[in-house]
Amino acid sequence: MNSKVLAENILRLVGGEANVSTLVHCATRLRFKIVDHSKVDVAALEAEDGVITVLNASGQLQVVIGNRVPEVYRAFGFISGLLDDGANKQKPVENEKSVSMMGRLIDLVAGIFTPLLGAMAAAGVLKGALAIVIACGWLGPKESTYVILHAASDSLFYFLPMLLAITSARKFDTNIFVAVSIAGALVYPSIQGLFEAGQPVTFLGLPVVMMKYTSSVLPIIFSIWLMSYLERFLNRHIHESVRNILTPFFLLTLMVPLTLMTIGPIGITASKLVASLFVSIYSFNPIIAGALIAASWQILVIFGIHWGFVTVFINDISVMGHSYLKAASSPSVFAQSGALLGVMVRTKDKKLKALAGSSLIASLFGITEPGVYGVTLKLKKPFICAVIAAAMGGAVAGYAKSSAISMGMPGLLTLPIFYGEGFVGFLIGCAIAFVASFVLTIVVGFDDPTPSAGKDLAPATAPTATSTSTTTSTSTTTSSTSATSASAANVMLSTIPLAEVPAAAEQLGSPAKGELIPLEEVNDKVFSSGIVGQGVAIVPNEGRIYSPVDGVIASTFASGHAVGIRSQNGAEILIHVGINTVQLEGLHYQMRVEEGDEVKKGQLLLEFDLEAIKKAGYDIATPVIVTNPENYRVFGLSSVRHPQAGDTIIALA
Repeated sequence: MNSKVLAENILRLVGGEANVSTLVHCATRLRFKIVDHSKVDVAALEAEDGVITVLNASGQLQVVIGNRVPEVYRAFGFISGLLDDGANKQKPVENEKSVSMMGRLIDLVAGIFTPLLGAMAAAGVLKGALAIVIACGWLGPKESTYVILHAASDSLFYFLPMLLAITSARKFDTNIFVAVSIAGALVYPSIQGLFEAGQPVTFLGLPVVMMKYTSSVLPIIFSIWLMSYLERFLNRHIHESVRNILTPFFLLTLMVPLTLMTIGPIGITASKLVASLFVSIYSFNPIIAGALIAASWQILVIFGIHWGFVTVFINDISVMGHSYLKAASSPSVFAQSGALLGVMVRTKDKKLKALAGSSLIASLFGITEPGVYGVTLKLKKPFICAVIAAAMGGAVAGYAKSSAISMGMPGLLTLPIFYGEGFVGFLIGCAIAFVASFVLTIVVGFDDPTPSAGKDLAPATAPTATSTSTTTSTSTTTSSTSATSASAANVMLSTIPLAEVPAAAEQLGSPAKGELIPLEEVNDKVFSSGIVGQGVAIVPNEGRIYSPVDGVIASTFASGHAVGIRSQNGAEILIHVGINTVQLEGLHYQMRVEEGDEVKKGQLLLEFDLEAIKKAGYDIATPVIVTNPENYRVFGLSSVRHPQAGDTIIALA
C-alpha cells in the first residue's frame, strides 16, 4: 500500500481531521493528540495493512508504522491541513498539563527508582547468598571474608539516601552534587552519633528531632524536591557572576538543617505509617492478600500502575528490612512463564512456537513484557490462566509469610533475595504458579493461529487507564502484514561468538563507544517488544554516532535524533538516539548527513550533547535495529559487552 492511501485510511480511522488536535512523528510512530477517543477505531487501525500496532500513552494515540513513518507523515500534508502553518513541526507532545496526576506520579516514581533496581537486585542476591552461606555454616559472621562481602551487599542499602539523591536530583532537575551532599549529611557518622546518644539536640536554639536516616527513602526525596524550588528561586535573585558559589552555599546551609528539623522527621514518620498500614492489611489475612496481589500484578504492569507499589516495596525494605508484598507479587512472573511454556507445547504454528519459546527464556529471568504483550495477552486465555495460577502461588507465599530482603526482577537469578522466613513456601508457591499455569493453558487451550489462515501473532497493545474507551477493542484484530512483521521481529536474538560468524555474513559495527544492553531492556515497549525489528541497544559514552555499514542514508529527521541506513546488501537499519528524544525538537542534536548520501562504515552520521540530554531527564539508550529481519538470520555477538565504535555487534546471515 502506498503512503498516501495508508495516510487516508489512518486519518479516517482516527475520526477524521476534525478529531485530531495535533500530529507529529518520531522514528517509528505517528503521534496523534485526539479530541474524542470514542471516535477512534483501534481494532480497524491495527488491522490496517502497513500498521504494526497501536499504543495509547499519556494522552497520545501512537500508530506504529516502522521505518516508513516519514513518508506516511508527509502524505498527511497532501490529504489534510494538519501540517499547515507549521502547526505540527516536531515539538513536545506530552504536555505536562495533559497528563493525569496518576500518570505524572507513576513517571516520577519510575524515574527515581528504576536506575537503582539493577544494582539493588545484585546487592540483594549477594545478601541472600551470604545468609545461605551463614545458615550452612560455611562462613562465620566475624570472618573477614564475610565482613567484606557483607559490606559489598549492604552498602547500597545503608547509603540509599545518597543514591536516591542522585536520581531525585535528575528527576527534579536540580544540582546533583549538592543533593548528594545533603544526603551525605543525613548519614554522616557524627549525625548518626547524635541519634544513637539519645540526648536533646538543638540548632540555633531550636529543637531537632533526631532520626535514623541510613536506608531511609522518603526524607531525601522530599528534601530534594523542595531544594529544586529553592535553587530556582536563588538562581533568579543571585547574580550569575557569583551564582556557582552562592547558590550551593545557601542550599547546603538551609536545606541540611531544614531536613533534619522538619522534612526528615515527617518523612520517617510517613514511611513507618505506610509500612505499618500495608503490613496490617497483609496480616489481616495473608492468604487472601497474597492471592490478590499475585493475581493482579501483571494486570497492574500492563497499565503501568505497578510503579506505585515499587515505592511501597522499597519503603518496607528500608523500614522493616523485608517486604511481604514484594514476595507475594513474584509468583505472577512464574505463572506467565508457565503459560508461555503451555503455548509453546500446544501450538502448531511455528512462528508462535518460536516467539513463545524465546519469550519464556526472558520471562524465567524476570522479563515478562515480550511474553505478555506478544503472546499471552494477545491470546487472552493463556493470560487468564496465568492470573489464576498466580493467585494460587501468591496464596501459598502469603500463608508461608514469605518476604524479600531486596528489590529485583523475580526470576531464577534473584531467588536468593527471598531467603529467610518462608523461603521454602515461596519456592513452592512459584512452582505451583508455574505448573498450574502450564496445565491450565494446555487444558483450556486458546485460538491457535494457523499459517493457512494467514494470521500470525502480533504483539498486543499496552492499554492505559487514561483512555479506556480506546483500548477496549485493542487486541481483537490484527492484520496479516503487521502480524507477520511482529512475529518476524521477535526481540530475542540468537547469540554466537565472533569466531563463529559465517564468513558470508554481513557484520554491523557498533555506531558508538559504550555499553550494550539487550533490546528487551529498553524503556520503550515499541522497541523492547521487538515489533519494529531485531537488534540491540547501546548506552553511548560519547556524543557521536557512526555508520555501522557501507550503504545509503534512507531517512533522517528534522529533530536529528534518529537515522535510517540501507546497507549495500539491503539490510535496513534504524539508529534511534535516546528514548522519546523527539520531544527535544532537535535541541542538542546535529545531523551530519542527508537522505540519499552514500556513507562508509565508520563515517560520522550525527553528533549530540550527551550530558545535556541526560540532564534534561532523557534515557540515552540507543536502539540499533534491523527493521527487515524477515530477510535474515540476525545474530548478536555473545562476547561483546563494551564495544568501541566500529566493533562488530550484529551479524546478518
